[in-house]
Amino acid sequence: MSQPEQATSAHPPWKAARRILLLIAHPDDEVVGCCAAIGRARAAGAKVFGLVLTTGVPARDVLWPWDRHRHGQHVARRRDECRAVAALLGLSGMAFLDLPARGLRGALLDVRKQVLETIAWLRVETVWAPAYEGGHTDHDSASMLAASLPEGPGKADVTVYEYAEYNFLGGTVRSQTFPATLGPECILELSAEEAQLKRQALARYSSAQGDLVYVGVGREAFRPIAAYDYSRPPHEGKLFYQRFQWVFFRHPRVDFTQPAEVCRDLLRFRSSLAAPAQ
Repeated sequence: MSQPEQATSAHPPWKAARRILLLIAHPDDEVVGCCAAIGRARAAGAKVFGLVLTTGVPARDVLWPWDRHRHGQHVARRRDECRAVAALLGLSGMAFLDLPARGLRGALLDVRKQVLETIAWLRVETVWAPAYEGGHTDHDSASMLAASLPEGPGKADVTVYEYAEYNFLGGTVRSQTFPATLGPECILELSAEEAQLKRQALARYSSAQGDLVYVGVGREAFRPIAAYDYSRPPHEGKLFYQRFQWVFFRHPRVDFTQPAEVCRDLLRFRSSLAAPAQ
């Protein structure tokens, strides 16, 4: 497969890495942000592993009362789709944690331990993680988690890159574009073959098609993880996950979390890492 030219001022995220761990907030994020990058990394000789941090399904008690008995079926379906995509993309391994969607920010300490164990076990050199862009509270939590890996207690000797998925800067849905230029970016312009593979991979997530209509297939964007101020929202104005908070009842598909709550929990996690061991 021919490779297009890359418009980039940063090294590609697989440079000098032979073992890459992809932090996936929910099943489908590996396709949204990294589909072509996975193929190019594998073509360069790297092994790419995936760790899915949440089930991609809200907690049972968040679902409609008549749908709660199918919670396990929903989780199994998302994981089956993820495994099928992993086979399509040639991932070297895929592991799953059991946190519900929207639950990562409250479990970062425990998840960090599991990520560090995975890095050590797989002898990972490079980590790819979602950017801090307000697309989803789990994405933003995964960003804080990734930023802590090379620095906090039990730190890992890894290079961390972030990938863009989507944001709502300026009141417009923006796909595979960082809200702000905060560091050297590596932009992958997808070939026709890569774009077609990305469409096929997105289609495998039949359970999430309504959530994937905004995903572009023309480019992917990476950069070394930026030095974010996690005490502030990723950008001014309404964030992506706030778009439907005008709904007056608790709809299972609407995340009513406020950005200030996310920032509070991220700072609490960072403070817990800095606290002296008892």
